[in-house]
Amino acid sequence: MIGYYAHHQGSGHVTRLQSIAACLDEPVWGLSSLPRPATWRGPWTRLERDDGLDPDTDDTDTDDLADVTAGGVLHWAPMGHAGLSRRMTQLAAWVDRQQPRLLVVDVSVEVALFARLMGVPTVVVALPGRRLDRAHRLAYDSAVALLAPWPEGAHDHDWPASWTDRTWHVGGISRFDGRPTAPRAPRSRRRVLVLWGGGGRSTDAGAVSAAAAATPDWEWVERDPATAPATDVWADLAAADVVVSHGGQNAVAEVAAARRPAVVIAQPRPFDEQEATVDALNHLGLAVGLHEWPASDEWPAVLERAAALGGAGWGRWSTGHGARRAAAHLMALRALPAQTAGLRGRPA
Repeated sequence: MIGYYAHHQGSGHVTRLQSIAACLDEPVWGLSSLPRPATWRGPWTRLERDDGLDPDTDDTDTDDLADVTAGGVLHWAPMGHAGLSRRMTQLAAWVDRQQPRLLVVDVSVEVALFARLMGVPTVVVALPGRRLDRAHRLAYDSAVALLAPWPEGAHDHDWPASWTDRTWHVGGISRFDGRPTAPRAPRSRRRVLVLWGGGGRSTDAGAVSAAAAATPDWEWVERDPATAPATDVWADLAAADVVVSHGGQNAVAEVAAARRPAVVIAQPRPFDEQEATVDALNHLGLAVGLHEWPASDEWPAVLERAAALGGAGWGRWSTGHGARRAAAHLMALRALPAQTAGLRGRPA
């Protein structure tokens, strides 16, 4: 049995868990501070939250938390926090009862280290951005493999060889991989689809309205999980002439799966994660990548630039087989730990 820890921030980690689990031929046990997804059919452990008072919200109360980084060694390990203690007790009890053969960690330095200290091999999902701090080094160094949901060369330029030698570059992983896109119905105006994620946004509604007003030849449709959730994201993507998206890994993978022309705008995240993603997309020539929302008078040129770039290049980011490739690597990790060194190659 494989365990898979999914972080509670946003929806991308749990979505990626479900995509990979669907391609595995052995049981997967989900662990997260989030509730069991409605579509999840396997076992699930809902972990205590270690960052707030309400387990059903993302509200964080840090006023009384002490030494949350353990002197800069970790990212989040507040002293005297009952939720953290119960969370680690849950993890220890789960390992003792279930004896998983490995744990995929997506993502948490503390969970990765705790599992490894209990003798469980870990596969850590790598993220873009600045990851050379002490805490990330501990998690990445102790993992038997790093799972990179992007193509080789997109992000890991400054990584040590000890990481790149153990990295599986599987490309984007999307719940929509392999789906055919329906032809777009003829319209009098081209359509812009604006996609926001569950991790928060820095662009207010007024800026979106101003951009729409500045581009009267385009019809704007906005989807936000908090205010205007989508009922069918795939249909929205298929109907869009240009997608304007945040730079989260899940959102980028879904736009890539749909092969839509895109403007990808970084939102503030720890370790400059989304800034790194838009830089990679620009470097590869796959989308218009921006670090901030453009002024309203810049939008006509931005949309035309994206439309001219097109969406065919997304095949370099996402082959449509990312989840299957990740599953193949996980299934290959059968001979642990003695034979791990011989299993680091990429599957054919």
